[in-house]
Order: sequence, then C-alpha cells, then structure tokens
Amino acid sequence: MTSERRPYSGDAPAPSAPAADGSGGVPEPEASPRVVSGPGASPEADLHETEEQERPAADETPSDHEAKLEHDLEELAARAGKADEYLELAQRTKADFENYRRRSAREAAAAQQRGIIKLARELLPAVDDLDRAVAAAQVVPGSEENQDGTGTLVSGIKLVHAGVIAALARVGIEPYSPLGERFDPQHHEAVAQQPVQDADPGTIVEVYQRGYRLHDGSVLRPARVVVAA
Repeated sequence: MTSERRPYSGDAPAPSAPAADGSGGVPEPEASPRVVSGPGASPEADLHETEEQERPAADETPSDHEAKLEHDLEELAARAGKADEYLELAQRTKADFENYRRRSAREAAAAQQRGIIKLARELLPAVDDLDRAVAAAQVVPGSEENQDGTGTLVSGIKLVHAGVIAALARVGIEPYSPLGERFDPQHHEAVAQQPVQDADPGTIVEVYQRGYRLHDGSVLRPARVVVAA
C-alpha cells in the first residue's frame, strides 16, 4: 500500500526566501525604543530628560564657562559698588541734615539773643532813671513816712525798679557794680581819675553808673567808674 504524503504542518518556521539584494536574508536590527516624555511618561523617562537638560552643551568650552563666571562676578561687584555708593550717600545726607539742624538752632538762639540785647539797651536809660530816683528818695529823710503821698510814690518807684531788674534777670541780664575792684577796660569805662587816700592806684573808688552783663559774662554795657590815680 502506498502511503499518502501530507503537507508539513509543524512548528518549525518555513525557510525564508533569499533577499533580492543577495544578502542572504539576514534580518535587520531592531530600532531602539524611543523615550516618551510628558504627562504620560514614566519616571525613568523624566529622569533621562532632566539629565539631558542639565548636561552642558557639547560645544561649550572651558574658556566660555570661565568667561561667563567672570561676567557674573563683575556684575555682582558692580551691584555691591552701587549699594556702597547709596549707603555713603544716605550717611552723607544724614550728616548734612544734622549739621543743618544744629546750625539752625544756633542761628535761632543767636537771633533771640540779639533781640534781647537790643531791647535791653533801649530800656537801660529808663532803668538808670529809676536808679537815680530811688537813690534820691533814700537821701530825703523820712520820705517814706510822709503823709502827703511822697512815701507812696517812693514805694511805687522802688517796686517798679525791682520789677524791671527782675525782668532783666529772667532773660539773662544782670547789673554789676565794681566798687573796690581793679579797673578792667573790658568791663569798666573810666570817666575820671583822681588821687584818693588809702586807695591803690587803678582801683575803682566810685561807680558813676552801673554796668550790665549777660549770663555768659559778656558785657552788655560797661560800668562807668572813677579810678584812683
């Protein structure tokens, strides 16, 4: 009996046909898997993309990197210099303002002092008249006890005189009478010189008119005196 041949149906793959270019039918290599980035990409793909971004460009040389660093350093130095300049300007402005404030205060005090001096010099002749009136009242015996009004007038003059002297003291002006002191041309004005027994030459033996000075010792009006020869 002749057996019937059946077509081969095994698992072995059929031999491939030879390639048209005569390469013998060698299979081509598989393509590399493409990395996908984005919302749907895997963490490995994101890490790979980050490393690619952080990696310096292939065409960047060390000289370019140093030049960039030098540029950054120069920019930082320029900014620091500007900050120092602004700080110095602020400090100088503050110092100028403090000097201006002190100078303004001194000028205001000096202007006030000049006003006081000017007013006092205008009042001093009237004060001298009150001095003479009080001195004359003291010479007249019993003037304060008279019942004809003289005593009341003398008391009123003394009160006015004391009030004016107190007002001058409140603004820093005080009278002085240098009787018995050595003559000082900075504080005294000699109206006469005469020999006086038991008095040293150059000593003030009589005060013709009291002097006035400020609280700092500067003379507003020198005392007019008689000096022993």
